[in-house]
Amino acid sequence: MPSIGETLREARMRQHLDIADVEARTKIRAKYLRALENEEFAMLPGPTFVKTFLRTYAEMLGLDPHLLVEEYRAGFGHEDEMEAPLGPPAVAGRDRRHGPRIGPGSLILLVLVVVVALLVAIGLSTDDEGGGGEQAFAPETTRSEAATETETETSPAPKPAPPKRVALRVTPATPTYICVDRGEGTPVIFENTIDSAQTFRGKRLRVNLGKRDVQLRMNGKSVRITPGGDPVGYDFTPRRTRELPLGQRPCA
Repeated sequence: MPSIGETLREARMRQHLDIADVEARTKIRAKYLRALENEEFAMLPGPTFVKTFLRTYAEMLGLDPHLLVEEYRAGFGHEDEMEAPLGPPAVAGRDRRHGPRIGPGSLILLVLVVVVALLVAIGLSTDDEGGGGEQAFAPETTRSEAATETETETSPAPKPAPPKRVALRVTPATPTYICVDRGEGTPVIFENTIDSAQTFRGKRLRVNLGKRDVQLRMNGKSVRITPGGDPVGYDFTPRRTRELPLGQRPCA
């Protein structure tokens, strides 16, 4: 029985197609197509990509994708697990383990409380020795309490820390080609046609979309896409979203 790679290669040659023809039809890079035919699955980003590319390649050649995927699972299924997230969203957990932080306003309030307590103690001691101490120190206590109340009212609430990573959710209206990397000169982390929502994470993300009828949400906020019929690309950082010209998009 021919192997997975032999089945793909023989079907392609029967249809008089070369790797460049298949790349143009499937939008899968030529190096990944060669890796599938040579069964060099480690060259692909992960088991999920192997199965997805196998289905796409088989369907283009008119083969049964289910049989090839099952054969891959039977022979190479020990690594069949979901791809790890691009970034661990555990910042909030680490902050909780370190405990609450004391701001400058709280520190000043604590000092004032200690001063008031010392003044009350001194006043009680003076009253025990000869009287009159309570009247002498009562105005100081009142001023200290007023200062404490003023400080409490004017202390600004701490601002939430700005995000340090990008969480991008892509929801296509129809099957859409997408390519994602983490910046110019970095390797591609995802390239495929998707028909359901996908989420990508990283300190920086660049995305190339084959269609514009998609919904983009970056760190929970909607990204406006200019209507049109041409592909579109974006560069996302935690502080900025920028539309990319054609020559700067990944996989372009």
